[in-house]
Amino acid sequence: MSYPASPPTTCDLLVVGSGAGALSAAVTAAELGLRVIVVEKEPQFGGTSAWSGGWMWIPRNPLARQAGIVEDVERPLSYLRHELGDRFDLPRALAFLEHGPRMVEFFQRRTALQFIDGNAIPDFHGRSPDAATGGRSICAAPFDASQLGARLHDLKPPLPETTLWGMGIASGAELRHFLNASSQPASFRYVTKLLLRHCKDLLLKRRGTRSVNGNALVAALAKSALDRGVEIRVNSPARQLLRAGGRVTGALVQTPAGELAIHARRGVLLATGGFPHDPVRKAQLLPHAPTGQEHWSAASRGNSGDGLRLGEAAGGQVADDLVQAAALAPVSLVPRADGTFAHFPHLIERAKPGLIAVNARGQRFTNEADSYHDFMQGLLAATPAGEKPEAWLVVDHAFIRYYGLGAVKPFPLPLGPWLRNGYLKRGRTLAELAQACGIQAAALQATVERYNAMALQGRDQDFAKGETPYNRIQGDAIRAQAAGLANPCMGPLAQGPFYAVKVVMGSLGTFAGLKVNQQAQVLDAQGEPIAGLYAGGNDLSSLMGGHYPSGGITLGPAMTFGFIAAHHAAGIDPASSAR
Repeated sequence: MSYPASPPTTCDLLVVGSGAGALSAAVTAAELGLRVIVVEKEPQFGGTSAWSGGWMWIPRNPLARQAGIVEDVERPLSYLRHELGDRFDLPRALAFLEHGPRMVEFFQRRTALQFIDGNAIPDFHGRSPDAATGGRSICAAPFDASQLGARLHDLKPPLPETTLWGMGIASGAELRHFLNASSQPASFRYVTKLLLRHCKDLLLKRRGTRSVNGNALVAALAKSALDRGVEIRVNSPARQLLRAGGRVTGALVQTPAGELAIHARRGVLLATGGFPHDPVRKAQLLPHAPTGQEHWSAASRGNSGDGLRLGEAAGGQVADDLVQAAALAPVSLVPRADGTFAHFPHLIERAKPGLIAVNARGQRFTNEADSYHDFMQGLLAATPAGEKPEAWLVVDHAFIRYYGLGAVKPFPLPLGPWLRNGYLKRGRTLAELAQACGIQAAALQATVERYNAMALQGRDQDFAKGETPYNRIQGDAIRAQAAGLANPCMGPLAQGPFYAVKVVMGSLGTFAGLKVNQQAQVLDAQGEPIAGLYAGGNDLSSLMGGHYPSGGITLGPAMTFGFIAAHHAAGIDPASSAR
């Protein structure tokens, strides 16, 4: 069916996309007095941010300072210099480190978005100079999404496979309660209370309203945007940027009522989530995906490179020189009832005692407790040319019933459905498991025997598992100590039956985006800013140059450069507005 074109609409700032970077810019601009319209092509707003852990890397943030963790800007700057090497961009790094804390203070004081600290969370690479053991991370505080009122159902819910019946679970102490619910009365009461609330929400609201992690971040940002008169339009993809006199002046947007021209007096910000589901761009920038089909991202399906194409059509340049073009992560393919597959990112369980990762030859290839990005870099490096970079996460019965494995939930939820649909493999012995997975049986047996001996000694002589602060905090010191183990990341695989889930090349999103300056202005082929055009989120080429030095280096810069871009569009110094 065709619709007549709608009359033109005018605003100050048009934001294309609705993840954290987009909504950070929208809320900031509206608070500074600009009229803002957000257009989102999917039926619900939030993008990949709504599925994420919600963690942001913001060194020198107010929550750390309040806890007495005070550091000069030179320390995180030094860490970035060492981590990024020749990809270090001093002007953008300084802009991020100076304005990140101001962004947090701005949102704390003026909006519905509040934060919890990550003061005990270390940087990924503890051996690098000036790596921190804490104080550089924050997360969105839990948020009551019922405050969105009629727009509640426009909020993208968490990824179903990472929830319990649609209910998000916060990391840290809350996750521990869920793991211990069947054995500790206090945890049972805590979990029961949350489940009863969730069931009530399902009956009355048809979805959960207690948002945590990235879903809380998006919900609080959306509430703040709507309170300031920001229009958030879903089912409205931007098709073409409008230009006049060398300046980007708006966009043509396809709406359910027809094509709409939106004119933006101060400019357009592109924040459509990068290219994780654009096979053409993946083939160009991801060597392990030569056809664009060999990469399975856990990012939102709507992130198909729209913003990059719009930016290029206006003269922008997509960075093609990053060390890695995507934020790599091990992903398992979870069968769904409709015949499709969900892409489950394995972020938590790899560091817990009692798990190893092996390739088809039955050999370990990296430190399982390292970051998801480093884990996949290790897999790529260990995979011979011509072979698929695939691996198996292998555990014993005690492990899977306590922690679960990927989409498989722990006791008391059943294993049967996962065994029947083929997602989970099981063997009474390691040899039987190897046969089910297509792993070399003798090598797997030898690998597990060696690993078990090292686990009892508490030292990984092959990959130094458990020897950095990040490794240890991702492990489980409480459970390891109770079992008499010295290493919180290592425990023997002792009790059959044994289980495994296959992981393949995937990502949490992409790094390669439009080249920008320190104000998030998109740059042309000569390195000059394109008037009226900004990039945010993963449409902005990563400040980290394709490196991954700490958790939250996607959302932290996304929130900060959204804040910076909005100030630039409004003609206001960011240093003046946090007060």
